[in-house]
Amino acid sequence: MNEQTLRKILDSPPRPVTDRLQSAAVALTKTYRSRWTFEFEGRQYQYFYHPYNLAWRNERAVEVPIAMGFLEAHDGESVLEIGNVLPHYFETDHDVVDKYEIAPGVTNVDAVEFDSGKKYDLIICISTLEHIGWDETPRDPARPQAALENLRRLLAPGGELVITVPVGLNPAVDRLLSGPDNPFGRTMALKRARWTNMWKQVPVAEAWGTPYSRLSFRAGAVIVGSLEQ
Repeated sequence: MNEQTLRKILDSPPRPVTDRLQSAAVALTKTYRSRWTFEFEGRQYQYFYHPYNLAWRNERAVEVPIAMGFLEAHDGESVLEIGNVLPHYFETDHDVVDKYEIAPGVTNVDAVEFDSGKKYDLIICISTLEHIGWDETPRDPARPQAALENLRRLLAPGGELVITVPVGLNPAVDRLLSGPDNPFGRTMALKRARWTNMWKQVPVAEAWGTPYSRLSFRAGAVIVGSLEQ
């Protein structure tokens, strides 16, 4: 059974039912884990819990707080998001590019080809790079690197490009970020405790090889890459 088929089965209950179940799960999680925090690059973050895309039980619980930290650091500056992620969780006013998802304020263009004529102080990409060239037929393992090269051209002087990537979902992206052609000046990693959704920053070498769960749709490790123009 492939991932798409399993998702259809899991999504088969009526939407109001699944919404209520997920909202109840999030409420329960917040009640018992409200004081849980994780540390990343010397800063303490609250875990993020939300019903959309199972954010209360997967890597979104750490990816979203980290992304919000970068947004705070670039408050008032020009921001581009690749992949329509953050607008599902809170109100945003930055530019968003997503090749497939049709939503208000989202530009439907491939990240490899996008050029708005603007330069950005922050470009952020949350669990999206691994889908570029991978969710297409035929697959093209060179497209993630091409996308990064294009995004770097869109950075303003002193601008920053930040990505998060789940380990084990796209082997081509794992090879790129673990090899000599890794374009990021800083590469960091977090790893999930096996039976919980608690996360800990670890040396990057410890993250590689961590399997991605295609049954529970969540990562066991996440890479965070940052480069400055």
